[in-house]
Amino acid sequence: MNQKQKQIGIIAAVVILMGILFFQPIKGLINEQEETERESDGSMLVTFQSESQRAKQGLNPAIIQEITDLEASLATAETDEVKEAILKQLVEKWDSVNKHSPMGFAYEEIARMNNDPQYWLAAGDAYRTAYGAIQDTSIVFPLNSLAIHAYEQVLSQEADNIHAKAGLGAAYVSGTSNPMGGIALLQEVVQADPDHLDANKSLGLFSMQSRQFDKAIERFQKVVSLSPDAESYFYLATSYENIGLKGEAIAAFEQSKALAADPTLNQFIDRKIEELSK
Repeated sequence: MNQKQKQIGIIAAVVILMGILFFQPIKGLINEQEETERESDGSMLVTFQSESQRAKQGLNPAIIQEITDLEASLATAETDEVKEAILKQLVEKWDSVNKHSPMGFAYEEIARMNNDPQYWLAAGDAYRTAYGAIQDTSIVFPLNSLAIHAYEQVLSQEADNIHAKAGLGAAYVSGTSNPMGGIALLQEVVQADPDHLDANKSLGLFSMQSRQFDKAIERFQKVVSLSPDAESYFYLATSYENIGLKGEAIAAFEQSKALAADPTLNQFIDRKIEELSK
């Protein structure tokens, strides 16, 4: 499944996070106003319905109506064939607006009907992309658990599925009390496929979290050589910065800026380059 980068929202201030937010996209290193939808007791109930409502916020009214109509049809569908067809339409609608959380629930519903590892894998990827764009841990951790469950369903049927191993490893590292179990899985993946993009990126992020910036640099150098993107150059630059390689950090930040083409991120990078140039 093609995992698209989430759009970078309104940024209030900038702070480098060494905890769980290292497992989010670039915006995870930017301190922005949290998105929250809390119950009265402050807890978060993450369901297909709650994530659909949250994802609809700010969308074009016409798109919201199309999705709402499909959801109404799903509720009254009488056969699995009709339900599956509607769920696939919902996947397309949510994918078109880069809303991966409800897309994950739609994929999971299809997977439950068919017990098809293809759809379990798509659900896991969607959940993982979704929690990577959210800073509210009351949403992040339930979505992480859903991703783990989905990947485990894949591996119960296809034990050597390298994509599911990489996803499960990353999910263990980023949201459980067993990060080393996740690292072991990711190491298995890169041993089988040294150029596996997702596994290398996840290992690089773990190295950043554990402040092993030299190892992070090696991982992200590999990542940008395979598939250069703004996020990976940003992490590479941050790793260089943390071990005092200012020139290399500036060069990587400039690459991130060129690939991101996002005015707000560009302003942040310009400030970082100015600081590093002193």
